[in-house]
Amino acid sequence: MARERREIKRIESAAARQVTFSKRRRGLFKKAEELSVLCDADVALIVFSSTGKLSQFASSRFTSRESGPIITGERSGGGGMLLKQWDGMNEIIDKYNTHSKNLGKAEPPSLDLNLEHSKYASLNEQLAEASLRLRQMRGEELEGLSVEELQQLEKNLEAGLHRVLQTKDQQFLEQIGELQRKSSQLAEENTQLRNQVSQIPPSGKQAVADTENVIAEDGQSSESVMTALHSGSSQDNDDGSDVSLKLGLPCVGWK
Repeated sequence: MARERREIKRIESAAARQVTFSKRRRGLFKKAEELSVLCDADVALIVFSSTGKLSQFASSRFTSRESGPIITGERSGGGGMLLKQWDGMNEIIDKYNTHSKNLGKAEPPSLDLNLEHSKYASLNEQLAEASLRLRQMRGEELEGLSVEELQQLEKNLEAGLHRVLQTKDQQFLEQIGELQRKSSQLAEENTQLRNQVSQIPPSGKQAVADTENVIAEDGQSSESVMTALHSGSSQDNDDGSDVSLKLGLPCVGWK
């Protein structure tokens, strides 16, 4: 069964209020001590009762952890403990005041961050200037330029156009030279082929003509042509060696 939540409101009975205050204060200080010890935190706790009585807890690097929490409003263990209490409380209060003052002050950016911002701003400025020059080279945003600036822009455009035309002519000359080189190479190959054809015997010229027709139709190479010619010539020589003519006198009695 769920526990019914108790309404939080002021206790009317003074005696009951004092008992509840003492109990809750002790529990609060115990939680503060646990937080300080477990998490190595500096904790300061100040409580004023309804009668104006001060109770406080202080835990800091100046307070001995072994001596337990320092709580006023109860019996203290002597003047030494009281001094430690005030030292710890004052230290934490000073830290709090320093922190509160620094909240409204923005931390100054580091030197590296300032340099990065400076470089970024400089690059943005250079980019904007280069973009403007590019648009002006295209004939845009010329209204704010003076006559001298327009003349300088015209000179820059003429110089750029001259370099473009010069580069284009150079590429044309290189292409023409390459075509001439290929033409000379083809002419040399044609001359060599004609010389080889001129050395073929007359009986093989018909084979040359037929072979040239085959080349035109099938795209054979010049080496195939010479192979066919030599094979034709060899066949002609072999056929001539087999044919012979025999001559002699008629036999006696043959009329």
